[in-house]
Amino acid sequence: MNMHPLPQPAVPGAVIKNAMTIDVEDYFQVSAFAPYIDRASWPDRECRVEANIERILAVLDKGGVHATFFTLGWIAERYPEMVKRIVAGGHELASHGYGHLRASDQSRAEFDDDIIRSKKLLEDIGGQPVIGYRAPSFSIGHGNLWALDALKEAGYRYSSSIYPIAHDHYGMPDAPRFAFYPNGPDGLLEIPITTVRVMQKNLPAGGGGYFRLLPYGISRWMMNKVNREDRQPAIFYFHPWEVDPGQPRPDGVGAKSRFRHYVNLERMEGRIARLTRDFEWDRMDRIFLGAR
Repeated sequence: MNMHPLPQPAVPGAVIKNAMTIDVEDYFQVSAFAPYIDRASWPDRECRVEANIERILAVLDKGGVHATFFTLGWIAERYPEMVKRIVAGGHELASHGYGHLRASDQSRAEFDDDIIRSKKLLEDIGGQPVIGYRAPSFSIGHGNLWALDALKEAGYRYSSSIYPIAHDHYGMPDAPRFAFYPNGPDGLLEIPITTVRVMQKNLPAGGGGYFRLLPYGISRWMMNKVNREDRQPAIFYFHPWEVDPGQPRPDGVGAKSRFRHYVNLERMEGRIARLTRDFEWDRMDRIFLGAR
């Protein structure tokens, strides 16, 4: 398959801005918890996303960083003032879908409904166009590349939904590591989460549980490697619940999911602050689409 990568890295000597992104969802909406937490219970659970977003906005503001917030429609509907504060802070508002359903678990009609509903909801609340989308659990791959056509038809201009790694929950390891057009140059731009190439394998370098698990210096080295050797922006992501070590802990969660979710939560906010000092950052739409 010809993946149509974008051909030109940054010129030598140019300062590279990386993309800081936040997937706005709450702790009980994580895909790994789906077997243990009934969706029907979501409205009755303690929501902590608003307070966590306030902490994140403060860290970004102190660091002079503008970011892209891929926001669930379910969350935006319940916390519209939080969404307005994100926009007022100069950040990009983008879509994470409505109800945190994997794209790979939806039919085309269901997916269309989800991405159109969330886009309209976010635009109505935020008062700005929503042109970016990230599928829950990076759930676009070889089996559903039609989802990118659906996004373009719905008015989106880019996606950040393919992770070019091998993982038990997601991943498309043979995908290009940097921004490309999966369905041809007239299709939607896909901007993958950052990886580094080591010993013929792509290693995750763009956030999530790996960032909390590994020593900070390793993550910094990997992102520097992408900037200096590949001359490409790094795409970093995290979630509001990752800066919240005091969050409720649901019963019955399996050992692997429990470890992945809770490891080093108490260190995360400080590490994000270090990132804001160690790298240059901006919004996805500005870096890749020249938005102002």
